[in-house]
Parts: sequence; structure tokens; C-alpha cells
Amino acid sequence: PKTAAEPIRDPKTDRLITPENCALVLIDYQPEQYRTVTSATPEEINLNVIALCRFATAYDVPVIVSTVGVDMGVNAGTAAEILAELPGVKEIDRTGVNAWEDEEFRNAVKATGRKNIVIAGLWTEICLAFPVLDLQAEGYHAYPVADAVGGISPVAHDQAIERMRAAGATPITALQFGAELMRNWARPDSQKFREVLQWYFPKRFALMKAGKIR
Repeated sequence: PKTAAEPIRDPKTDRLITPENCALVLIDYQPEQYRTVTSATPEEINLNVIALCRFATAYDVPVIVSTVGVDMGVNAGTAAEILAELPGVKEIDRTGVNAWEDEEFRNAVKATGRKNIVIAGLWTEICLAFPVLDLQAEGYHAYPVADAVGGISPVAHDQAIERMRAAGATPITALQFGAELMRNWARPDSQKFREVLQWYFPKRFALMKAGKIR
């Protein structure tokens, strides 16, 4: 019987995402952005963003959170339920829609030392797509999380995913991120993945029953 995990490939050079070769970036999960998203419900977006946060925390993946217009007094900060999952993570505020054009944000990404950037943001077509295009041009590999984001319309969201894919980015989903970090059920830390799933599916099914997820 097979009960032992296969040997672990070099986690820094693995072609897939590992806890040692990636960082998680969350951009503009602010009330003003949620109000105009129609390609997904706020509940579905938050379910998957929180799953990302829990996977990153469980597997010690660096997390960067950015907002726009807070210091200017225009917008509120990141949704409280998301920040609650990331104790100690400081928000990086900006004035521009493209986070990569903000020096503090760029330095934070570079400081992780990771070239695989798992990234999500509102809206898909602007605050997510623009930095993804720049990350790809700068030699990073961006992984936009398709089910943790949203655009002002389904067309806007879908076309943004296609534009990022055409630039070399690799769209993924929240649970795919977690499974890629975990990789093998026989590893001692696979329980971390199970614990997130044990929260995720009851929450998802309850939201489906309530009509909060399309």
C-alpha cells in the first residue's frame, strides 16, 4: 500500500507553486470597489479571498496588501473580514490604479525574493490586470486568482483574464493555490489544507443555499 509521501522536489526551483517560491498579493478589496462589481457576488469573492489568506498563513507564504485612495480620504481601507485573517500585515496605500507604479508596493514585492506572484484584486480589468501585465514584463510569473476577483461586468472580467493570459500570466483558483502548496496528502502538514477545506465547503454550500453564490 502507498502511505508514504513521494520525495519533495526542490521547493525553490519547483515549476509548480510551493510555500518557498511564491508570495500572495491582494489589491483594493475596498467597499468602493465591491459596490460596482457584477461578475461575482461579494460573498463569493470574500469566500475565496479568505481561503487564499488562510492557505498563505498556514503555509507561511508572504502576503502583501494594497489599497488606493485611503490616505487621500477618498476610499475606505481593506474589508475588515479580510484583514482579520492577516494579523500584522500592513496595508500599502497608493494614489494610482496600477500598484506596480507605486515604489513602496514594488519594493515590497521585490523584498519577498519570490518570482511567483499569486495575485488578486478588484476590479479584474484594472487594479488586477495592470500590475499583472507589469509583473510579467519584469520577469515575474503572475498567477491571477480568477474566482477571488471581479469586474464591473462578466465581459470586463473575462476579457481581463484573457488579456493577462495572453501576456503569459497563469490564472488559477483559490483551492488550486492551496492544493499546490500542500501537494501530497501523506505530508505531515497536509492537515493545514484539510482544515481550510473543512471551513470552506460548509461555508460555500451555505452561501449557495442562500442564493449568495451564482
